[in-house]
Amino acid sequence: MIRHTTKTIFVECTNCQTITDFHDFHGKCPACGETICEARYDLLGLDVKQWLHEISQRPASLWRYHEVLPVFNPENIVTMNEGGTPLLRSTSLAASLGLKNLFLKDERQGPTSSFKDRQATVAITAMKERGIDEVVVASTGNVAIAYGAYCARAGIKLWAFFPMLAPNEKMRETAVYGAEVIKTTGTYDQTKQLAANFAATKNIFLDRGIKSVAAIEAMKTMAYEMAEQLGRMQYAGRQWATPDWFLQAVSGGLGPLGVAKGFRELRDFGLVDRLPAFGLIQSEGCAPMVRAFERGQRVATPIEEENTVIATLATGNPGRAYEILYDYVQENGGHFEAASDEEAFNAIRVVARYEGISVEPATGVVFAGLFKMVQKGLIKPDEVVVVNVSGHTLPVERDILGERWQKTVDMSTASRTPSVPLERFSKVVSKLERLRRVILIEDNAASANLMSRILESRQNCEVYLATDGRSGLEMAHEVRPDLIITDLMMPVMDGFAVVEAIKAEPTLANVPIIVVSAKDLSKREMDYLQANTDMILQKGSFVDDEFMERLLERLN
Repeated sequence: MIRHTTKTIFVECTNCQTITDFHDFHGKCPACGETICEARYDLLGLDVKQWLHEISQRPASLWRYHEVLPVFNPENIVTMNEGGTPLLRSTSLAASLGLKNLFLKDERQGPTSSFKDRQATVAITAMKERGIDEVVVASTGNVAIAYGAYCARAGIKLWAFFPMLAPNEKMRETAVYGAEVIKTTGTYDQTKQLAANFAATKNIFLDRGIKSVAAIEAMKTMAYEMAEQLGRMQYAGRQWATPDWFLQAVSGGLGPLGVAKGFRELRDFGLVDRLPAFGLIQSEGCAPMVRAFERGQRVATPIEEENTVIATLATGNPGRAYEILYDYVQENGGHFEAASDEEAFNAIRVVARYEGISVEPATGVVFAGLFKMVQKGLIKPDEVVVVNVSGHTLPVERDILGERWQKTVDMSTASRTPSVPLERFSKVVSKLERLRRVILIEDNAASANLMSRILESRQNCEVYLATDGRSGLEMAHEVRPDLIITDLMMPVMDGFAVVEAIKAEPTLANVPIIVVSAKDLSKREMDYLQANTDMILQKGSFVDDEFMERLLERLN
């Protein structure tokens, strides 16, 4: 049960640190005009230990942290039990990447299936408490849908402006909630300006997205939840824990700005001792933050033309948000990465097939960025990584799967009691491909099961598993395989010794060998393997369809 807490809320400018009373704040700093400002709380001697106990007894909603959210009277809260989303441990995908601690913050499970439900509940609550009954918002989809649902619940009229590339499905869903939907022929940045002009002309409250105090406060609750959930899993031996990496796709930067603020507050409370490194991923067709980071620039150059179909990430001018995130990465570690639309759609397929989780294109971008960062060695195998699974799949199956995702059997001429002559059956059987024998030597059970599953599903393979080099070598003498796939770092007999023994055995010397490992190879080791094996793959390569096709070609 949420009880009323006496507190005072101020707003601090992120540029000049001017303090303003929350009731007197009107969207920008009165001293310098900055619009990115953050809430500060005077909790009047809050007993943190007692507070933590109370939190543990409350329902799993983001409002369990209401003392540090911009609401004065909990009776004004507009909620549908958002937040409290699960932190899912990855199994198969983690194994394919060679990661031991990969977690998925499943924001698809909010009321409107995206992490923007957090923003909506806090922002609409703040509006209700101020007596606002009409609001204008510019959105590429998820924000408008979430605001539509929560405005309907609060009795607030919503005007939702969409750019040209916004999916029609998202506009229709917004309209279902009774919102006034306006589709423009411009970019997202142009649409935001049009929405601002409309709000000013009609004297309607304008929600400024990233520049909204309530929105940043909402997103910080992801940090609180992640730290609390990791703590329950006893990471770092603390009640609350910080991941080594937090990864998210970014457009304007709202999500990570809020998460950064959340971890800073947790550190100030003494609940965590550090902040996570950020992996910030943008669509390659609209990546002003990534390009500026690659040039070592603290200020991003705006991009005029957006070249991506993933409209939710198409912000050409991130403004000061990038400066704040750049400073965060310089201080706490991190990386900005870009991924193409094609890579994002491939990642959607990979995540769905390996983890049973269907994600939106923006989340596909962050997974594609994760794959790249692992392959570049930026993320280490032992590090704890959390990915923001920001939303559920759109109706984009054609883009993700292509046109030929099913097989059709024509039975129009089949009799009701079909029979197959013996001679015809024999001809069919004779055309079956020869069963290929593959020995897989891998001591990590999750990795072994994943690679075995891939091979058996994509080729006519019989896979034999060995957990160390010696047993794998003995198996090779018995099975006479068509292919050997081996890890390098294994007990009893490592992969280098396996390769040497195979090449020294006349009956096995011509069997193709593929080495799959997460090990950082020295030049001498690389030269040896290139001379004695057919292919060297990093474990993360198993999420890459092109790499997998090259591997499977070895069996043809």
